[in-house]
Amino acid sequence: MKHNTIYIKGGTALIVDYGGQYTHLIARRLRELGVLSFIEPYTNIFNTDLSKYSAIILSGSHRSSLQGDPLVEEVARKILFDTNTPVLGICFGHQLIAKILGGRVKSGCREYGRVLVKIVVDDALFRNWSRSEYVWMSHGDCVEEVPDNGVVLAYSENNYIAAVKYTVNNRPVYTVQFHPEVSHTVKGLDLLNNFIDIAGLKREWTRDYYFNTVVSELEKYKSVDGPVISAISGGIDSTIATYIARRVLGDRVIPVFVNHGLFRYNEPEEVVEMLSRIGLNPMVVDASESFLSRLEGVRDCEERRRIIGEEFAKIFDEIMEEENAELFIQGTTYPDIVESGMTGVADKIKSHHNVAGLPGWFREKYVVVEPLKYLYKDEIREIARMLGLPDYFVKRHPFPGPGLAVRVIGEFNRKKLEICRIATYIVEEALRKHGLYDKVWQAFAVVGDDKWIGVKGDSRRIGYIVTIRIVESTDAMTADYSKIPYYVLDEISSRITREIDEVTMVTYAVTTKPPSTIEPC
Repeated sequence: MKHNTIYIKGGTALIVDYGGQYTHLIARRLRELGVLSFIEPYTNIFNTDLSKYSAIILSGSHRSSLQGDPLVEEVARKILFDTNTPVLGICFGHQLIAKILGGRVKSGCREYGRVLVKIVVDDALFRNWSRSEYVWMSHGDCVEEVPDNGVVLAYSENNYIAAVKYTVNNRPVYTVQFHPEVSHTVKGLDLLNNFIDIAGLKREWTRDYYFNTVVSELEKYKSVDGPVISAISGGIDSTIATYIARRVLGDRVIPVFVNHGLFRYNEPEEVVEMLSRIGLNPMVVDASESFLSRLEGVRDCEERRRIIGEEFAKIFDEIMEEENAELFIQGTTYPDIVESGMTGVADKIKSHHNVAGLPGWFREKYVVVEPLKYLYKDEIREIARMLGLPDYFVKRHPFPGPGLAVRVIGEFNRKKLEICRIATYIVEEALRKHGLYDKVWQAFAVVGDDKWIGVKGDSRRIGYIVTIRIVESTDAMTADYSKIPYYVLDEISSRITREIDEVTMVTYAVTTKPPSTIEPC
């Protein structure tokens, strides 16, 4: 990815992506602290102008530094010896830097989850930390011995080296074995804040700045004649992308709402009405039968995502040709790109219909404009607040592009879809009734193939199991299940089993992300 159009002199950080699961959370945390940050796969570093960056962070990885990958090590050497930029190595970066500087790394020292670390040397990196703090670990290798130019700052409760400070080319190089970017590291944000101060980074990444990056991305296309088609679902991402596109490119931007038959209860009518209220009167295409007939009987969720992406592409291709349009706008965000494995080294979690699920032929035929592709959900919400959009859009729970299709596990059929739709409506209605809807990130129901023997009307019944998923998050990169009061869960369960005849059991999902994802598939 190239970031030539967005750059803050003295205030831009680079995260070198070695394929760690939390890499993009590092970038998000730095932005939260006011520092513009970008991610480059380690495979791109030799083609990257490192002089543009005022701090460099080496990410975690699924690799082992003991594997001795030549390119992995060459990249780290270049950063350490060919620049004078302050460096922070996290997890894999911690081990890699120690190895390159002459230390020893060993395997078989596993630490996972919440671990206590003890600070043994006072240092600016740990300002506002107590002598002992809980952090989040996820590693199988560790640094056994640091080189002569390294000072151990902290040990874990298992007596593994947890933090080191080096001096290389007269500048500080810090490494930590734990993950300061995750919320489970209690003082993690403080550590990143301290590193920003040590590096002398400017804190200029503000709401106005990232709004202007969206505008700049769209202004590139002012000279392109003809209509502009903008896909809009009513979610905050596509709504903001379309809303700003209208401001920049004018009335030639045509919002198009495609009803794929996979929306929540009464959602299409509600969305169209709300979009009209803010001046985005969309062209409405009812393609529900086309989508549902193709999905019928499909078990594999990745295949469903591919089908949905293909169907969207076919529909928009017809519209683009009818309108003689070259530009196509969609509300792709950074997490969409991350989870679709489009960064070069990260593993693909799922194919978002608008990224990996969008057929290559569509991108070859048209100019696909994605003005939000460098932003996270909460940054987009900040823009929405700045523009004065109604709470309906700002506070609306995230909803996947493939809709309820990703909340039906196993064989897809219309009966399970309808169960999922009604159950989700009951969940959301209960949360609104008890004032909890705005306090959680996402809430929905999932239905699979599993059945449970029940009793209804004094008769034996075999019915579906519905799983309720309610999570709390800030950016969807990590999430925790919500500790909803039991009486609310009881109300939801009672309503679902009473109002949906085919359901005999309701369960509640109590797994975090990771190891789970938020959506089931």
